[in-house]
Amino acid sequence: MNDHEDATPTRAQDTVLVAGGAGFLGAHLCQRLLITGAQVICLDNMETGSVDRVEHLTAHPGFSVLEHDVIDPVPLDVPLTHIYNLACPASPRHYQADPPHTLLTCVYGAHNLLELARDNGARILQASTSEVYGDPQEHPQHESYHGNVNIVGRRSCYDEGKRCAETLFSDYGLHHQVEVKIARIFNTYGPGMTLDDGRLVSNLVIQALKGEPMTIYGDGSQTRSLCYVDDLIDGLVRLMDSPATFHGPVNLGNPHEATVLAIAEQIRTLTGTSSTLVHHPLPADDPHRRCPEIILAQNHLGWWPRMMLSDGLRHTIKDFSTRLQHATVLQ
Repeated sequence: MNDHEDATPTRAQDTVLVAGGAGFLGAHLCQRLLITGAQVICLDNMETGSVDRVEHLTAHPGFSVLEHDVIDPVPLDVPLTHIYNLACPASPRHYQADPPHTLLTCVYGAHNLLELARDNGARILQASTSEVYGDPQEHPQHESYHGNVNIVGRRSCYDEGKRCAETLFSDYGLHHQVEVKIARIFNTYGPGMTLDDGRLVSNLVIQALKGEPMTIYGDGSQTRSLCYVDDLIDGLVRLMDSPATFHGPVNLGNPHEATVLAIAEQIRTLTGTSSTLVHHPLPADDPHRRCPEIILAQNHLGWWPRMMLSDGLRHTIKDFSTRLQHATVLQ
């Protein structure tokens, strides 16, 4: 019997805190958990999260929003059964805007939420990142690879913050018997991404829809492995509900990589744009190859991505197009 067959799913009597719940992944996760019948508390400081993302959930009797920064201890006296820590900007444009705050969000935020889990006897999941592998020298990246990270680069506040958070989670699991789970999330895309997110898919889709030149950093030969948001959320829930003996870290991402140039060409085709491709210098420490090994997720969670890239991009393009048209009308 595989581990995932023993998993206990989220139940109606569960009360779940989603830190970073008004972010791209957090909002999708809140909606998924409400469908299972859980009581959901969305915690977010709203710096990169948005109330608009979860506004459609506010009428649900099991949903509430707490505006708070996880850098500070969480003022919550509601008994919790599960905590998801997604509280940190994931886009370089946003996490590089205030690097010290990003680092403290990763470290202090992890500590404060782990203490909350310890006080409540709650299970807690850390949304870590493929950025812990840095610009990898091993390919594909497996969970035992220790990475190749520049600790004083422009991306370091995020990379090293997430690495330290993983250490805190591991130590709380070992020394304080907190039930911890660690997910290393690879490139994720889909409806609901911020229009000014600044990452590959959002940049290219917005530029294509506007008929603007589509920006390619470097020669476009670097690869990314794009996972559709619904698949990723399914992986997070499966990991949270997996047996207590399975902690991770576990890669959650799409093992089918594509070059940046190929992704751009596919978006050009799907949007029917006349946009041209323009090349700019590759940012410092930008990973050249990014692709997860997902054997652990397959074996322990029964999980693998199901959405085809072309279908996922169609859903994303439709969502972006609708929101762009709405934004234009409001101007």
